[in-house]
Amino acid sequence: MKNYKKSILAAALMTAVGLTGCSDGEDGQDGQDGAPGQDGEPGTSIGNVVDTVDAATDFVLTVAPEDIVVVGSEDFAVKFTATGKNAKGEELPFTGLDQVAFYVMNQAANDTDTGAPILWESNGLANDFSYSMYCTLTGTADSWGTEVDACTLVEDEANPGTYTGTWEHDGNAPIVLENGDANSLHRVMVRTYNVVDSSGTAISDKLLSTPIDFIPATGEIAISEKDSVSNAACIKCHGQLDGYDDADARIGNIDAHHNYQKVENCVACHNPAYAGGEDDPTVGWNANWNAMIHTLHAGHHLDLEGEAEEMFGEIGFPAELNECTTCHDSGTQWNDNVYAEACVSCHTDVDFETGDGHLGIVPESDAACSGCHGAGSLSPLEAHGVGDRAVLSDKFIIDIQSAVVEDSEVDGMSTLVVTSEVSMNGELLDATTYAAMADYMTNSGRGLLIGTLNADTGALTHGYGADGGFKMDFVGGVMSADGIVVNEAEFATDLLVGPIYATAEVQLCGADGEIVTCTTDDDGNIEETGVANQAETKYFNLTDGDAAVEMRLADADRTSISEAKCNACHGNLTHVKSTHGVTEFTQCAYCHSENLGGSPSYHPTAVYKTDEVDADGNAIWGTVEGLSFANRDLVTVSHRFHAGYFDGTPAIYRDADGELNGYSAPLNNCNSCHKDDSTLFAADGGLTSGKRSVETDAGFISPISEACRSCHVSASALAHFKSNGAYVQDEPGSVVDLPVESCSTCHAEGKTYGVDVMHSGTSH
Repeated sequence: MKNYKKSILAAALMTAVGLTGCSDGEDGQDGQDGAPGQDGEPGTSIGNVVDTVDAATDFVLTVAPEDIVVVGSEDFAVKFTATGKNAKGEELPFTGLDQVAFYVMNQAANDTDTGAPILWESNGLANDFSYSMYCTLTGTADSWGTEVDACTLVEDEANPGTYTGTWEHDGNAPIVLENGDANSLHRVMVRTYNVVDSSGTAISDKLLSTPIDFIPATGEIAISEKDSVSNAACIKCHGQLDGYDDADARIGNIDAHHNYQKVENCVACHNPAYAGGEDDPTVGWNANWNAMIHTLHAGHHLDLEGEAEEMFGEIGFPAELNECTTCHDSGTQWNDNVYAEACVSCHTDVDFETGDGHLGIVPESDAACSGCHGAGSLSPLEAHGVGDRAVLSDKFIIDIQSAVVEDSEVDGMSTLVVTSEVSMNGELLDATTYAAMADYMTNSGRGLLIGTLNADTGALTHGYGADGGFKMDFVGGVMSADGIVVNEAEFATDLLVGPIYATAEVQLCGADGEIVTCTTDDDGNIEETGVANQAETKYFNLTDGDAAVEMRLADADRTSISEAKCNACHGNLTHVKSTHGVTEFTQCAYCHSENLGGSPSYHPTAVYKTDEVDADGNAIWGTVEGLSFANRDLVTVSHRFHAGYFDGTPAIYRDADGELNGYSAPLNNCNSCHKDDSTLFAADGGLTSGKRSVETDAGFISPISEACRSCHVSASALAHFKSNGAYVQDEPGSVVDLPVESCSTCHAEGKTYGVDVMHSGTSH
């Protein structure tokens, strides 16, 4: 995802820094071969080293706190080791490094009444230098075309792969804080340059050590109290950088500066030294980490200007913005420490100098904030309603008890009668409340979803608005007793046969832990949280004596995706689908059935954002020529939405260059959404789910190819699908049980070009 345009951000930072000791420019030349190593310690053989690696994950940097001097009057020194894997996968000392960069920061107590109680401070920036310092074999380096002093990098001849950086110029190294507090937590990380693979090609990802937090006075490892967001929280949406394990969790798919991979790295540059900028209309954002990361993720919801609008304005946060713990999963600092800089990064309409947007209140300093926001209803936790949805999740339960067919007075018609037990706020629903039910609902037209199933496969045999889809409004039924609601409607008799499923999509207003009547603001927007009903999908058979059949989509063994994967990033499906009131796929499938056809297809065309704007400065969208979709299948709709081939003004889209914007994970990592232990292909080469076709108005198309076409939209890809036995949109089949495509021959799991290999995910 282009979280923000890295070239613009780099330019902004460089303007602030001036000449810097950190570069994301082109890799330098390979270093010269070092001198032959001497006899090493026992267990290390001469020549038993590597000087290339095949991938970033094969290269490991390790820094020990006892080998670091970055504070006080002693001469700067950092010792570290580098290892790499050889062709056999053996981890060996890595020799021949010729350039690295050191990043050093510390946690300083804030002795003012403005800002967080503890601040990150860059040692280099505190010395009016830069956020990092080069270290080379010669003690000088090229920084953006200018030769600068650098520390001197020396490899231990007796212990290849062990390196020491020292400062050989006048004074001490600029990343040593002479008057710093040696008892404060310090963080050090190392970045290497010019590492190549066996063909001489530069390793594309940054090669960084895991940042080490320690107390210089004692050498003890420490834990930062400021890190309220874990790498795991970011990985839920951005994905794990390919090849790293959970123990060394590294964030994937962050384009800024070519990916610094860990939250702990980011504060090396994005710290209070660069604070400010949100009040400048040409900038509009604050580069300090706590402020920038809020503005960035909330960009689509904010009224931004200047660079902020350009870089962040189209980023749509996939979860709910008020759920702070989506990201803040390590401690409660975000709630306990209230200060203006963090608040205005989202509340951009607040001006603390004038009181605008703040009830006219002009606080003397951040110290006054806790007077109102330190606890109670105005604390961040309460004011943002953090956790409210979880509390409200079981406050409205529709437990469907039965579905039976009764005679009708109309020829050819019968009455479908559905009986449910309904509870609200922990009590059985009473008749008075049910009579006013529409006042509690965000959309009174929602209700029960009932559809027919294939008796042999469990596939849906209906679609929304099609024969076999029996939708009923929840309001307007009859209460036979407290909590017992009876809904009924007439349908064609010949349709009311065989296995069916029944669920509901009622959404209601919730506040203060209860379902309440809805209220609207001056613009007509509902002010309460929209809460989906809890309605377990039930199965019945309308033919006497025949057994109920479970929906195929509900069978874990035949479904390669789960709500848990979606909710890991989205938090819940309810807010994603707005007023629909859904929480699980069996509800979604009522409208997004593979056997629905395509009239309309919902999102049949694909648009892209052109480089042009209209007279008001709004983006002009073009239509992707030759690309259309003619089905509403849940699988293919989900694929093409997340791949950026959608209509309207989508949150995830393609730009004029065809680049994907707005999707946070690597697009080619199937496991971002699919279950880790599932397989897509069955033994017969078809889908594990058993799906053999997707219906369009013109006929039936092959399901594997249609899923692949959601991303692979070129004419050559379409020709490839056809040549391998696929029925496609312009040449559909005439039967629902289509022949299996031959995709699995090459692309089944375990094959050379299997989906598990080709779609394992990459960093970009």
